[in-house]
Amino acid sequence: MQNLRGVFTALVTPFKNGEVSLEQYRALCQRQVDAHVAGLVPCGTTGETPTLTPAEWASLVSCAVSVAGGRVPVIAGCGTNSTPSTVANIDKAAALGADAALVVFPYYNKPNPAGLLAHVQAACAVGLPVVLYHVPGRTGQRLGAAQLETLCRVPGVCALKEATGDVALGIDVVQRLQDTDVRILSGDDFTFAPLVAMGGDGVISVISNVAPALTVQWFNAADSGDVVTLRRLSGQLMPIVRALFDDVNPAPAKAMLAKMGLCENEVRLPLAPTTLTDADVARLDGLT
Repeated sequence: MQNLRGVFTALVTPFKNGEVSLEQYRALCQRQVDAHVAGLVPCGTTGETPTLTPAEWASLVSCAVSVAGGRVPVIAGCGTNSTPSTVANIDKAAALGADAALVVFPYYNKPNPAGLLAHVQAACAVGLPVVLYHVPGRTGQRLGAAQLETLCRVPGVCALKEATGDVALGIDVVQRLQDTDVRILSGDDFTFAPLVAMGGDGVISVISNVAPALTVQWFNAADSGDVVTLRRLSGQLMPIVRALFDDVNPAPAKAMLAKMGLCENEVRLPLAPTTLTDADVARLDGLT
């Protein structure tokens, strides 16, 4: 887990008539592996985890582990706003064969610095590598670079998913952690390429659900400094990224995947499905 680099897909959870469709999920996971993504991330925000039952969560993690087959790591979404339930999820993820746990900073509670540190230490004590997840838009709490550095230096943390979209903050964290093995993964499709170009290690991505192979090429161009390819892919993919976040994630991603025949356009309440514009549908042609 010290070599986390590249595109990690924050997988959608396909539903069919209100139930999780493991058949479609398996096919979605296989499509990602075939496109040479660096890893699978089941049961994160994009996977509508707050609406999953414990049995559904376990089946999705198990399915991702099975499809990955050790070829790519599986980072299972385990974080909640309760430390005991987060620890329990990490323990279950380890038993199911996940390679790491994605642990969001607690939402709604808005813990103080000492509480956040204790929460991360408890998560790491399980023994499964931990990817911390900083997403103020979901947690209501934006942390500074110094506090992120402190939390990332807790033994057992292998990476940080930095989802503010603030490239300057990301670069600051990258520089602060240069003497560690902690990897900095963007959680923002709009800005991941600039962060990678400035020393970041990759992205936990939504657009890679729709265009995994092209997103891998996008990362490779940013990582290698191939400006010509980077500009071409940005021109092609940024309109799709904008469409993916015109409504609440993952509703637009589900709508796109449905147009591609890969799942149903079905989300769980309190989310509602969305529709795409004709222009957005046209952009899906030829995506890989």
